[in-house]
Amino acid sequence: MKERILTGDRITGKLHLGHYVGSLQNRVSLQNEYETYLILADVQALTTHFEHPESIKQNLRQVALDYLAAGIDPDQATIFVQSLIPEIAELTTYFSMFVTVNSLRHNPTIKAEAKERGFSDMYYGFLGYPVSQTADITFCKATLVPVGEDQLPHIEQTRKIVRRFNQLYKPVLLEPKALVGEVPRLVGLDGSQKMSKSLGNAIYLDSTREEVQEKIQKATTDPARIHRTDPGHPEICPIYAYHQAFRKEGSAEIQESCRKGQIGCRECKGKIAQSINDLLEPMRDRRSKYQHDRKKIDEILMAGTEKVRQVAKETMQEVRDAMSMDYFS
Repeated sequence: MKERILTGDRITGKLHLGHYVGSLQNRVSLQNEYETYLILADVQALTTHFEHPESIKQNLRQVALDYLAAGIDPDQATIFVQSLIPEIAELTTYFSMFVTVNSLRHNPTIKAEAKERGFSDMYYGFLGYPVSQTADITFCKATLVPVGEDQLPHIEQTRKIVRRFNQLYKPVLLEPKALVGEVPRLVGLDGSQKMSKSLGNAIYLDSTREEVQEKIQKATTDPARIHRTDPGHPEICPIYAYHQAFRKEGSAEIQESCRKGQIGCRECKGKIAQSINDLLEPMRDRRSKYQHDRKKIDEILMAGTEKVRQVAKETMQEVRDAMSMDYFS
């Protein structure tokens, strides 16, 4: 039996190259090695987008399409919709009865995200995100969760909640492990620390060749380099960061040429735009098979959700039995 992985995204918008480098390319590889469950976390998207729930409907299919275009195989991985698994909400409620507010407030990931979003006071749903995430992981008895180092506090909180539940009632839930990997952060086109939809500095996975070229040509480069022959500083240039991410074999040459003033920014940008388009071309081909067939996408999501729902029902029967809440069985 393959170990089961739970991973996915809050569906707050279509995916970009930062998502691909940070997680999506890894998921495509993992689906062949593990039983992979991919959650479209629409409920958790409301933790920051509760004022605009109408956007989630469009984002749902867009993110699913991005998955399929990137190489997620619906015959290998199971894609499902969070809100259509009511057992997740039920399990979240049960966990919330014995998780303290203090432990959530001290979660370093929550603290960092709240600071980043400028929350002077945290909403109940945002503060309780780790509890909801624990339900996501445990309802399907996932044993592994792919994360970067910054997400380890969430996984440790999940493990604590599972241990507490099993001690209080019966040992029916599995304690997941973190599948820790290097999660590179792709800088934005404007030189910001990360590529982000909200900052408007991203190249999306559905970009055309022309859009990629246009965005790359407008991207920030070394501000101290005025003339082509000026020595460059590739370590502060987003374009060089993209060479490292998408042209690894040629990045050393680019670095040397830039430092010596032997290559201009326009030529450098042209090379990386070509490499990014080479990466996206197979995705465009796969996307074309689905983007005009909404019914096919819906069928994939409904089939995956139905499969997962059966797993959820089995888990919740064990949970209710453990809590002596199986009143009429």
